[in-house]
Amino acid sequence: MDKGSKIYVAGHTGMVGSAIVRSLVRQGYTNIVSATHKELDLTNQAQTEAFFEREKPEYVFLAAAKVGGIHANDTYPADFIMENMAIQCNVLRSAFKNHVRKLMLLGSSCIYPKKCPQPIKEEYLLTGELEPTNEAYALAKISGIKMCQSYNKQYGTKYISVMPASLYGVNDRFDIENSHVIPSMIIKFHKAKVNNSPVVELWGTGTPLREFLYVDDMADACVYLMNNYEGNEFINIGSGQEISIRELAEKIKKVVGYEGKIVFDSSKPDGTPRRVLDNTKIFKTGWKPKVSLDEGLEREYKYYLDNIVGSH
Repeated sequence: MDKGSKIYVAGHTGMVGSAIVRSLVRQGYTNIVSATHKELDLTNQAQTEAFFEREKPEYVFLAAAKVGGIHANDTYPADFIMENMAIQCNVLRSAFKNHVRKLMLLGSSCIYPKKCPQPIKEEYLLTGELEPTNEAYALAKISGIKMCQSYNKQYGTKYISVMPASLYGVNDRFDIENSHVIPSMIIKFHKAKVNNSPVVELWGTGTPLREFLYVDDMADACVYLMNNYEGNEFINIGSGQEISIRELAEKIKKVVGYEGKIVFDSSKPDGTPRRVLDNTKIFKTGWKPKVSLDEGLEREYKYYLDNIVGSH
């Protein structure tokens, strides 16, 4: 990509899309186009085609998606499969019709089988059954990856797909019902600190192992791969570091400055015992993450205090 290339970031208001915009701006890209959901409904074929015909982007980062936690995925599977399939179909077809030079589709770790060998290699896709609670979303994302590969095979396009580890950072969703593990723990520890609660209770045993990646590192990897990766196979983006939920809780407790006790309720579910990506492929390209988990958690807590607590 040249610094003046026209780049469309779909989903620029979300955690991932906004991080990609920050990374592009930081690296001197000056011609970034975006549209809010009110201005452009990507599930609407006519609107999407009109946007592409008018703007003629050269490069596209497809970070727009309907996302949610386990509860939302399990309750509204029809919405998750239909909306995500529609977005991908409309954007890919419009990109092809308007001669987009290169496109990147962002996936999610739920595309991999529920009982996947660890660490998870890219080739484990479609080797087993999916987690039932988010199967609809996973199938939509798998279809997106396969659409990219199919266009490349049939038309020689350059559509690549990436699969990030669990992300956290600026613009994370702080909503106790639908948040991921890091923001939900930050909320719990912060509230316990403010209310002088002696105990914070967390679900499960604390033993599952997880991998986390700071969202700005992921965004830098996306821009790097857009410039340096041509392969038809999709590629994992992770930190290569794993941590137990118990250790993560201790780190967040320290960052928040909570003095009480942590109690794990082992009658509650743990989820997958271990989920960590094999990052061999991306590390071989020369990219490495820069933000440590300790630094990332400090940044996330500061974001929470400034933007969530401070705005109420």
